[in-house]
Amino acid sequence: MAWTREQLLTHLADLGIETETVDHPPLFTVEQSQALRGDIPGAHTKNLFLKCKKGSIWLITALEDTPIDLKTLHHKLGSGRLSFGNAQLLDELLGVAPGAVSTFGVINDKEGRVSVVLDEGLMQYERINLHPLVNTATTGISRDGVMRFLTACNHPPKIMDFSPE
Repeated sequence: MAWTREQLLTHLADLGIETETVDHPPLFTVEQSQALRGDIPGAHTKNLFLKCKKGSIWLITALEDTPIDLKTLHHKLGSGRLSFGNAQLLDELLGVAPGAVSTFGVINDKEGRVSVVLDEGLMQYERINLHPLVNTATTGISRDGVMRFLTACNHPPKIMDFSPE
């Protein structure tokens, strides 16, 4: 059974990680988020749930305006060619629906199949905003809190520079 938003937020508090959550209408795209987020401070993200033909699964969390070239990303990751994971795989591994993808989803990946990659530019911000397993809220968490959460979930992230080469 997948974790709920409430269980996630309780778990973060139990880890000593402070968060601030704002409820809002459902958001499915970065454009919708930009139009409806109001004045939520901190870094706003986009999340890509990707798979390669060789079987590896990747969750990329980047600044919302970071350009990511899917045609060349597999070279940086050292994987096969990448495509977006479908809704069934997303639900199976991260326990979320399309539109609710975020770093928090790895709490549901008990087998450790998903590799997490964080944008180096994102890590320059003290506060990072992520969906708390649903796309009807945004949770602000410190950069250090994200790292502590990922460590507690046994998903140490790879930090990657997505700047064009």
